[in-house]
Amino acid sequence: MNLEKALKEANSRQSTDAIIRWVGKDSDRFGQLVDHLLGGSPGIQVRAAWPLSYCVEQHPELVKPHLSRLVGQLGKPGLQDAAKRSIVRLLQFVDVPRRLQGAVANACFAFVADPAEAPAIRVFSMTVADNLARSNPDLQRELILILEEQLPYASSGFVCRAKKVIKRYASP
Repeated sequence: MNLEKALKEANSRQSTDAIIRWVGKDSDRFGQLVDHLLGGSPGIQVRAAWPLSYCVEQHPELVKPHLSRLVGQLGKPGLQDAAKRSIVRLLQFVDVPRRLQGAVANACFAFVADPAEAPAIRVFSMTVADNLARSNPDLQRELILILEEQLPYASSGFVCRAKKVIKRYASP
């Protein structure tokens, strides 16, 4: 498969599934997909984003060599929403290394707290922040504060997930 050509074609479930199958467990092919997400034109980035997170969902080990680069993109202004959503979504499926946890937490907390962010980015960020907070009481408290502050203005999907997270950390 010529990945660049495939990414230039229509963004459909069928083409996305074909790319996911092509990547499979192949780390080199996955690396090519990451390169297109991070270095392609805006249209290519959008089309690479969708299969990327699904590849990680199926084979989380593929992202390990690329995690620093992907996390480093989260704070950059002008990052396409599709790329941001994909990166945050894939973080739900991996154990974030300790050296990256601070950067991931900062990015995810910022996304959750920003009502201008797309709802999917906010909800995926909440899940990643929740995963990080499970072993860190300070993060738990901070997450609860942000979520409670956002509840009155948030989408129904955000509210549903936020209530579950808040309940998990509520004192008995």
